[in-house]
Amino acid sequence: MPIPRVPEPEVMDSHQEATDYDTMDHSAVNQRFVEDLLAAGAQASPGSSAALATQFSVQGDCLDVGAGTAQIPVALCEAAEGFRVAALDMSTAMLDVAVYNLELAGLTDRIALIHGDAKEMPFADGAFHVVFSNSIVHHIPEPLEVLRESIRVTAPEGWLFFRDLLRPDTEEELQRLVDTYAAECNDHQRQMFAESLRSAFTLDELAERIESLGGDPQRQLKATSDRHWTWVAGRSELKS
Repeated sequence: MPIPRVPEPEVMDSHQEATDYDTMDHSAVNQRFVEDLLAAGAQASPGSSAALATQFSVQGDCLDVGAGTAQIPVALCEAAEGFRVAALDMSTAMLDVAVYNLELAGLTDRIALIHGDAKEMPFADGAFHVVFSNSIVHHIPEPLEVLRESIRVTAPEGWLFFRDLLRPDTEEELQRLVDTYAAECNDHQRQMFAESLRSAFTLDELAERIESLGGDPQRQLKATSDRHWTWVAGRSELKS
């Protein structure tokens, strides 16, 4: 049995949380996310990921649900010139840091920062060709609310790419993950990572929810590292 889930606050909205999160070294995880997103897109549509980026900019923009300090939108736009990203987050502190990140990267014209609730997004039905998210699900008391809303704003021919943490089976495994991946972090950053792991969902818990959305968890959902799961689904495969 996994350790019990201990939900953490839905919004990381203090200056310390935002800056400590932003200064943690997410570079490898973010790079892997972008590479896997592009690979999934290349499978979802014909052509190379570069051609796919151009297709996105014509057919519809991308949405990052729970973008935080916008590190992944920046990495995505640096990887392919055709992308435009709406970066949604409910934390004003995170978005304040994101403003700096966009200006530093010179991407204020391609990434739009939007303050909003992922459970009730300010977008029309089918507004985005691609909806992606990294690490929002463990912040949500019941992630079905965010998943349903993400499906709503995805275009009929579009698709979704979600990734988040997996809750460990034991306290020993949780400590190993913290010691391995947050070894160079300060005490507050290590605490944040541990709390996120405790708040994460298991594959079985996620599979039950994805099945209720009309998805096929055996095909769409998998563990993609020792601490992450990934869900990739076409909008047409899911319930309205």
